[in-house]
Amino acid sequence: MELKVLVVLGLCFLCCEVKAKLKGDDCEVCISFLNKFGKRLKERAVDMPNQDQMEIELLKTCREAKGKDERFCYYIGASDIAATKLVRLVTKPMSFSKPAEKICEDLKKKDGEICELKYEKEIDFSTVDLKKLRVKELKKILSNWGEDCRGCAEKTDFISKINAIKHQHVEL
Repeated sequence: MELKVLVVLGLCFLCCEVKAKLKGDDCEVCISFLNKFGKRLKERAVDMPNQDQMEIELLKTCREAKGKDERFCYYIGASDIAATKLVRLVTKPMSFSKPAEKICEDLKKKDGEICELKYEKEIDFSTVDLKKLRVKELKKILSNWGEDCRGCAEKTDFISKINAIKHQHVEL
């Protein structure tokens, strides 16, 4: 009797499929990137069923990507230094208009790190007190703007540099 129960339970476990459902803001970068990529394909009138053409367009898009989008491209194998190639897992479903959320669920099953990527929070310069930020965060602000602070040794130097060029990079 116990053997039958164990066999039935074993079969139930074998038949059950592991679902990688997305929760909340899971796969934020993946969904955002694939939606932007889908819009780019439509703008450029790329032949959707042609996976080779879509793959070329994906590689071009990834060469222009920065930050977390660039890291996502690395994970799917669309960058030059990537170790794996999951590009076809993106282009094939997109060719028949599968939603980005579903594609990201499939990618999550292959590589869980893809859905752990999150965008950094934007700093609201109208309310933030730069004096309360760390030097590392101030350097990151300058880096995101493509600026550097030569000769900056103290926190006040970084703050004055940010205040001097803030009008070029932030809409107030």
